[in-house]
Amino acid sequence: MELLTPAEMAEADRLTIASGTPGPVLMRRAGVAVADTAARMVPLGSAVSVLCGPGNNGGDGYVAARVLAERGYQVTVFADGPPDPRAADAAAAAQAWSGRIVPLAAWPPTRETLIIDALFGAGLARDIDGALADLIDRVNAAGTRVVAVDVPSGIDGASGQVRGVAIRAEETVTFFRRKPGHLLLPGRLHCGTVRLADIGIPASALGEIAPSSFMNAPALWGDLYPWPRVEGHKYGRGHAVVVSGDLAHTGAARLAARGALRAGAGLVTVASPPEAVAVNAAHLTAIMLMRLDGAPGLGQILNDRRKNVVCLGPALGVGEATRAMVAEALASGAAVVLDADALTSFADCPEQLFTGIRLWPERPVVMTPHSGEFTRLFGARAGDTKVGAARYAADRSGAVVVLKGPDTVVASPDGRTSIAENAPPWLATAGSGDVLAGLVTGLMAQGMAAFEAASAAVWLHGEAGQAAGVGLIAEDLPEALPPVLARLAAELVAF
Repeated sequence: MELLTPAEMAEADRLTIASGTPGPVLMRRAGVAVADTAARMVPLGSAVSVLCGPGNNGGDGYVAARVLAERGYQVTVFADGPPDPRAADAAAAAQAWSGRIVPLAAWPPTRETLIIDALFGAGLARDIDGALADLIDRVNAAGTRVVAVDVPSGIDGASGQVRGVAIRAEETVTFFRRKPGHLLLPGRLHCGTVRLADIGIPASALGEIAPSSFMNAPALWGDLYPWPRVEGHKYGRGHAVVVSGDLAHTGAARLAARGALRAGAGLVTVASPPEAVAVNAAHLTAIMLMRLDGAPGLGQILNDRRKNVVCLGPALGVGEATRAMVAEALASGAAVVLDADALTSFADCPEQLFTGIRLWPERPVVMTPHSGEFTRLFGARAGDTKVGAARYAADRSGAVVVLKGPDTVVASPDGRTSIAENAPPWLATAGSGDVLAGLVTGLMAQGMAAFEAASAAVWLHGEAGQAAGVGLIAEDLPEALPPVLARLAAELVAF
């Protein structure tokens, strides 16, 4: 589940070589893994074009070319000169290739040839332009099947951003651990199926590298998931409060409340302004209802310490009244989930919010902004990666930050991040984010730590979206959770 930046991967290579595994051995294993993937993609005897760059990525390509040629494939290497002398292992691999080497500009567009993209790896430090950009455009336009080495050339392995132009691969073979760029958009869209190859780097290297980015999957948080126990009861599973908007804006809070209940909170209460009590009462059954008279009323509700988490923001309204309720919640002793209007209300005074969070550092706080809300609260951070932006926000605010999107990033103030890759496109619908805020709330009500609760909620949200399928509306998401949770429990727990 660990994700390694290009620099961390280089350190893993260095540690492995220092412990006695020669660099050429690692390159040989990498090239064989690429050749194995290529061989599965096309019949024996097929034509294969290997595009080799000047670094170690190109060295992997030369090894793959030699292995495929030995197996009976028609292999042509395309390269503009030998590898850089500083890439000694790649230079040796190139010297061991006895077949043709043709200039890259001469690559012929054809649908019959499999391409191995070994031009540039995850650590590409500049934009691709000129003749190489033209080559990549021609490869993409040809519709040729492509297997990429490490990452598709032109994709930044740390950020997933396109450096000028990038190969679109059908499959990508990477080594030891995936990179953030395999999960973050738009990189993920260029990678196709990502295959992880074991080339002999020991897992013990992770102890020295201490990576802080992770793929968001049950392996990350499953050990802490708050499964019900035979001896448990609803009062031991927390009591979540979700604050409703006014008479015309009640649905979002009910969606969040339903998500919290489905996530396992023992009790959930919607705190409703007086004029909306009747509307909320007409729609709620298992979820309880309390009258809320502004910020002082919220303080009175949260004086009951059994109510251990509160969610504010879904259709709550933007302005001073919402800021006052957020301040009351932060001072209450309860864990706090802030979404939507609870964030936008501080767009003109973000430090007021961050100060309120830091006044109570023992109080878990999760913020769940989409990109627009994030920018309003934290400003535009041009050129930053999505992971970097989320980490910056978590460090600045003192809260766990869920930066939403098809590649949602969860960042903790301690630097840990998770990146999700399981969100289907039909999750982009009104009310979907309200349900997500409710899932976070429900998991925190049960005592799950903020980073793990937020990461688990994001994963469950994506799985529920996939289970509901095309055409889902937000109301479908809580109802899709039981089979998702059943599958998760079967994998993780023996009741």
